[in-house]
Amino acid sequence: MNKFVKSILALGITSALGISAVNAATYQVIDKGDVSALKYTYSQQENNNGEAAISGTDIYNFPVQFQYFDEDDYDSVVALATNNHEIIDGLESIENEAALRAGNPTANDLSWVIQLLKARVGNTLYQQVGDIYAMTNFNGDTELLNVFDEKFVGSDDYTRSTQDYISGITNEGWVYGNASAPYLPFEFTDSDGDEITYWARDFTTRGFFSPNGGTTIIEVIPPSETDLPEEQRFGGESAILDVSDSHIAVGYASTSIDQTGIDAITDDSGGCADPDVIKDLPYSICVQRAIAGAYNLEAIKWTIDEQGILSSETLGQLVTPHEDDTREYTNLAQAVNSHGVAVGFAHGWWDENETNPSVNESRSLYAVVFKDGEVKDFTDDHSKYFDSRAYDINDEGIAVGHASTYVNGNLRTKFYHVDTNAEKMEMILPADFFTGSSSTARAINEAGKIVGEGEVETHNDSGSSSPRRTHGFVYDITSKVFTDLNDFLTCDSAYTIIEARDINDADEISATALIRVPRRDAKGALMLDSQGEPLFEDVVRAVTLKPTNGEIEDCSEVEEKVERQGAGIGFSGLCLLMLVGLRRRFF
Repeated sequence: MNKFVKSILALGITSALGISAVNAATYQVIDKGDVSALKYTYSQQENNNGEAAISGTDIYNFPVQFQYFDEDDYDSVVALATNNHEIIDGLESIENEAALRAGNPTANDLSWVIQLLKARVGNTLYQQVGDIYAMTNFNGDTELLNVFDEKFVGSDDYTRSTQDYISGITNEGWVYGNASAPYLPFEFTDSDGDEITYWARDFTTRGFFSPNGGTTIIEVIPPSETDLPEEQRFGGESAILDVSDSHIAVGYASTSIDQTGIDAITDDSGGCADPDVIKDLPYSICVQRAIAGAYNLEAIKWTIDEQGILSSETLGQLVTPHEDDTREYTNLAQAVNSHGVAVGFAHGWWDENETNPSVNESRSLYAVVFKDGEVKDFTDDHSKYFDSRAYDINDEGIAVGHASTYVNGNLRTKFYHVDTNAEKMEMILPADFFTGSSSTARAINEAGKIVGEGEVETHNDSGSSSPRRTHGFVYDITSKVFTDLNDFLTCDSAYTIIEARDINDADEISATALIRVPRRDAKGALMLDSQGEPLFEDVVRAVTLKPTNGEIEDCSEVEEKVERQGAGIGFSGLCLLMLVGLRRRFF
């Protein structure tokens, strides 16, 4: 289910984007993502006590294990730098090749090493770069949360090969999400007597929660690791995507392995059971490759306490396929309220009235509610709205998300809210930034205030080479008022709110903002130009928007002039980076 390329497209005058006629100093920006270890941070969720769950990427001083490099690897690094330094902003060609080959590179040269390792993600002959980090903010301090990572033998360095997705934080301070096991090196002797270093991990991703802010990590063991025969247990997959104040958790877990995966492992003629295969390839690596994407995942609801899982319930599918239909059917729970009502999405038929599906019946993913033992679709007209998602639900039963539809011939997503208590559920799609803007709702609080993000640019983006910029928004169901969150900031704010992930019951909004900061190199040191002046760049930062008693400021006369030094990360690159922030809410 864990289904980043640096762009050279300059952000240009991003900070001057979308100057509104009226801005309001009614929200204070609290930067919770300014951490010394990482370049980029993203908000996930904030509880009613102001404690936050935060994601991040691009760690400084990545612990490259140079003892596993040979001369060919160093040659590859040099070639990569020689061929690409003119098109990747901020990097020069190799500065000190002798120091590089001695395992003591400059910050510039370290960047090229990391570029090479990232290009070889998934290649089990190389050290792996995880580059997705979980963080917590308690008492105003943001700290890295180590989930399943381990330190290299004989070192104080963590492998940083895990992908740690923190999904949220409860009002009690419980944190939760899912994370992978670390890739660790081991030696293998092939049939020619050559020793080869491989990198393997015990599982792809596993759900976790911590009842004490991260001090104790409790794993969520998937059903496939307890219900399947022992010879079919290879780690499994699971994730916790939401936990209610009543200690009900939802997410997904593997329940079985598809037959293709089983065959690839058990086949004694070309598979992992073939002696001719495993004499030159470690069995664990063969299985690691075969199991990728082979698990069947289902939505699950767990009841938990401080010690672990008390009970679990598979939530079921939206439709029943033809008995000869061998396709995998997805169902995933993304959020749950205190009453145990969950929402998410599942495969359903394009024809909502289909009762006798064919073997290859046309299907799509639709937003659903899991309630009273049933899975119910609230996308009424599948010919108009499809490929929908539900991302959150409050205790009143109001769910939010987005649905795909065509607007003036272009495929767009539009945010909605729906009352899941209604006998006939109907998605309400309020007006957003403009008719052709794609938008999505990420969260709703108990007062009925919805937050999310939407496109604020109107250019034709059909080629996807120039994606539209986004702003975070808030929508009040009661007053039916939709507002760009940047309109709540001071006229001279250094931050541009590009998405909103959560809103608590004090109307504090967990958001991600664009801000211009001094540029740092791969080792975290400040970068200077040829005159010794600091360089600057645009980064994304986790922030909290806190309501104040301020009054609306009239910014209609403000003309912002932005002069760029250095470069931005590029909006295309930013969109890719944002996939990390979006990981709490799949797709």
